[in-house]
Amino acid sequence: MEDGAKLHLKEWLVAQIESGRFEGLSWEDEDRTMFRIPWKHAAKKDYKQTEDAALFKAWAVYKGKYREGRDKADPTMWKTRLRCALNKSSDFQEVPERNQLDITEPYKVYQIQPDTSSAKPAVCPQTNYQVLKQVKQSPRSPAYLDNQPHFHKESFEYKEEKSCSDPLREHKYYETTEKTIQNPAPSPMNFLSPILNISDFRMQVRLQYQGNTVTKVTTWSPDGCFILQGRVPLGNERIYGPCSAQQLSFPSPASVSLPSGMAEAMNRLLSHLERGVLLWVAPDGVFIKRFCQGRVYWSGPMAQHSDQPNKLEREKTFKLLDIPMFLNALQKHVQGRGSTPSYEIELCFGEEYPDPNVPKTRKLIMAQVVPLFAVELLQRFNLGQKEEQTSFLTSNSEGNMTLED
Repeated sequence: MEDGAKLHLKEWLVAQIESGRFEGLSWEDEDRTMFRIPWKHAAKKDYKQTEDAALFKAWAVYKGKYREGRDKADPTMWKTRLRCALNKSSDFQEVPERNQLDITEPYKVYQIQPDTSSAKPAVCPQTNYQVLKQVKQSPRSPAYLDNQPHFHKESFEYKEEKSCSDPLREHKYYETTEKTIQNPAPSPMNFLSPILNISDFRMQVRLQYQGNTVTKVTTWSPDGCFILQGRVPLGNERIYGPCSAQQLSFPSPASVSLPSGMAEAMNRLLSHLERGVLLWVAPDGVFIKRFCQGRVYWSGPMAQHSDQPNKLEREKTFKLLDIPMFLNALQKHVQGRGSTPSYEIELCFGEEYPDPNVPKTRKLIMAQVVPLFAVELLQRFNLGQKEEQTSFLTSNSEGNMTLED
């Protein structure tokens, strides 16, 4: 087929279903309004790229994103591209209750939306915060707190996951998080589900030069935030597609007040921080990827060491905060069985960190990162505790409650 006659995804997929070429790709109902699409994870022992990635590869070939014999095979990216296309398209709607992801030959089910001129485009991203109901509703429970006016409910909504961010972000974190999302194992004792699909992607980022704050911003993009010297090279768009990550540049040493002789050292360090690091919030955690030549060290909830340096390797994705672990710790904290869970992250550029011999106020460049969904959750449950205490005191003063000896 000539380029000028390319099919849209809906037409192309229907043609593939009808062709019978791909095992597992079939109609789900007699009316042909829903279809099954094979969805085996690459980590499974019986995964065979030739068979299990065939449909994803075919879409990549059709769109000109993969050339057989010339490009390196990348099944993860192939799958990501088709998933992103499905989720972006207003022609399809996933039917999660029909999905079968824990069987030998897992599949997802999508419904083909009827053609309508008034159809609204898919919102990007539409993600959620899912809370399991408790048997007993108390002032600490999520159902109670949903009625409180101090929490931004729009940040954590009861909706099915629908992510349609661009391939750059999908490629960076879905290969890490996909298995966690598709194969959850919630405990019936937990009132917080380990599936946390966040629509609050905000991070508070504070840049510090020798302990003094020189920039403080709140990021909002679901693609995350670059912290760098200069600007992101445009070449990435040709490889991965456009990326709408925010860019936070280091202020020039000349524009801030620095001790004598520090500006020269600062400029030398900044020259090695072009391309910087990329931070983003994903459904199961906060992640980072280092692109710059200059070394970067960090501390935070997932750091291996608390008293010696933790280095970020270049071009490698690191998880800085694990959301299921955070929720578990939060639950214990709410139940009075643990301390407040940690969620703050610190980055140190060009110098080893943590360093017990040198306080962080003497480090040339540092960044403090706070994912705001964690702040919201803590405020939410702290509010619940205060409401519970107020309710107890009020009831006791009115004679409606007595303490046992």
